Amino acid sequence: MKASKILRFVNLLLAGTLTGNEVGTLAGVHPALGELSPAEQIRAEQEVTRRLGAIMPFWMGLTSASSVLVALSSRGEGGFRRTLLGAACLVAMLASTRIGNVPINGRIIELEPEKDQEVFAELRRRWDRLRTLRVALDVAGLAFLVSGALAKNRR
Repeated sequence: MKASKILRFVNLLLAGTLTGNEVGTLAGVHPALGELSPAEQIRAEQEVTRRLGAIMPFWMGLTSASSVLVALSSRGEGGFRRTLLGAACLVAMLASTRIGNVPINGRIIELEPEKDQEVFAELRRRWDRLRTLRVALDVAGLAFLVSGALAKNRR
């Protein structure tokens, strides 16, 4: 198997699992946490943030980097533009997360659940808007990458 095919396979696996995780968190985890009392919600969000904070930077970074590598290695092939768009979406997702969500995550971890409930509510509203953008970019990125992978080769 050619190295470019292995790279594309790994990239699609990373992008697919990342997107699935993001959609599942959007649709299942955070709505469930929203049903908790404010103090319990802060404690739960802090724990989720710590756990995901240990794995997501690596997962998102590797997904974005592999997308760029796949795009660069597919120049001149069918589906190049779609692959490039997919990589651009995932790089934008990573930038949005690093610039927007990560600083909010840092603030949430420092909150005192019994005292900072109003602060948490405001931070959470901003975080949710940024997360919605991130999930949209993940889904679009995966769709473009898959579309690029399925395109007929021009060579």
